[in-house]
Amino acid sequence: MAETTIAETNVAQTDIASEFADPGQIRSYHAHIYYDPETREVAERLREAIGQGFTVELGRWHDEPVGPHPTSMYQVAFAVAEFPKLVPWLMLNRDGLDVLVHPQTGYSYDDHAIHALWLGTKLPLLLDGMRRRQAEAGHR
Repeated sequence: MAETTIAETNVAQTDIASEFADPGQIRSYHAHIYYDPETREVAERLREAIGQGFTVELGRWHDEPVGPHPTSMYQVAFAVAEFPKLVPWLMLNRDGLDVLVHPQTGYSYDDHAIHALWLGTKLPLLLDGMRRRQAEAGHR
């Protein structure tokens, strides 16, 4: 039986890894905090805590649907380095609000529809017209 060398193993692992998307393409993240008139006060408390406790950029309040978002929401923009601090905190402190977390890769459709993380109920987004990733060799 032939032995596999360390170099051959490393080449095989590199070939397998190249079949997957590189997380290094994520430039930043967005979290969208959804609310309605009955839960706006909860969303306000959450927003204040996020602004005080994390390095983020808080977006405007949208009391009406905007873009792909089917209900009222505000956006929280944050750096890749903030993800392991903010997202677990949101998991434990969203107080029943639905939250969409997605990467910023430059392909808005993929970021919102394919690579998204939902906390709470997954809402039906309006994705028509969003930029999709073109089929690229070696990318999934």
